Amino acid sequence: MPGVLSDVLAWVVIVAFAAGTLLRGRNDRVGRIVTVAAWGGFALFWLQLVPHFAFVHKSYVEGILSITAVPASLYTGLLLWRGRSSLFVLSRAVAAMGLIYLPFETIPAIMAFGISLPAPRGVLMEIVAAQTGMLVSAFGYEPAMIVGNQGYLNTFQFFDGNHELTVSVVLACTGLGSISIFAGLIAAVEAPLRRKLKAMAVAVPIIYGLNILRTTFITIAFGKQYMQWFVQEILFLFGSSDPYMVSFFISDRIISQLLAVVVLVGITYLVVRELPELLTVIEDVLYMITGDEYNLARELGFQRESV
Repeated sequence: MPGVLSDVLAWVVIVAFAAGTLLRGRNDRVGRIVTVAAWGGFALFWLQLVPHFAFVHKSYVEGILSITAVPASLYTGLLLWRGRSSLFVLSRAVAAMGLIYLPFETIPAIMAFGISLPAPRGVLMEIVAAQTGMLVSAFGYEPAMIVGNQGYLNTFQFFDGNHELTVSVVLACTGLGSISIFAGLIAAVEAPLRRKLKAMAVAVPIIYGLNILRTTFITIAFGKQYMQWFVQEILFLFGSSDPYMVSFFISDRIISQLLAVVVLVGITYLVVRELPELLTVIEDVLYMITGDEYNLARELGFQRESV
């Protein structure tokens, strides 16, 4: 995230979603008002992230998604206000996603009882970096592991002649975002705990394992400059003047991010097989896109069980 104000806004929005969920159990109207307000705040949150993803992060995929999220959030709030109560499931999911992800994003290293406790994000980044390093070594490459700009041992150092190339495992490279999405969705639906745990057991290992493969692929492709293709065109496309970044842009911003969309669709199908109740969320999303009602459980031959 861009900074402290963004973190504060994120917490305010997630707390609003959680409050709306809790208040609805006492008073449907009050809970609905708070949740609708939370969707408005969610739109504002994504709006202030657009410049970061589009111009700083230089990610077309994330930039487009953040732009799309603004009207989508506002429209979700409007539909919820008009009485589409099934959207409370998606609202609960967003609350759960945020409560899982934000501690890693926002909680710094702290001192407690004279003991220095590392930041959760730092611990996770270093774990993923270490596992990535093991796989990079298994493929026959031996970059140095050094402390990165954020003060964590999460950066690989390569050299192209005398030119130093470094690639770091940041929080977005840990798979936590995707894991939070599925964990939030699974937590939000009403279903037996047994099937929720089975769905988590399907999603989390696949996401985590594929993410390690992704970070390994990007590290090697960038560190060894294996994808120096269409250099001038790629530099123009991403608004960069550094030719050494071409392999990174192709391996991460193009190949990895496009494949991630395909993989997430596949994981969604596997999770829905274990937890058909999640189809409610997908049906709501399809309704917002097309304006038509769907019964995906019937069309896919899945059976939604009661709790």
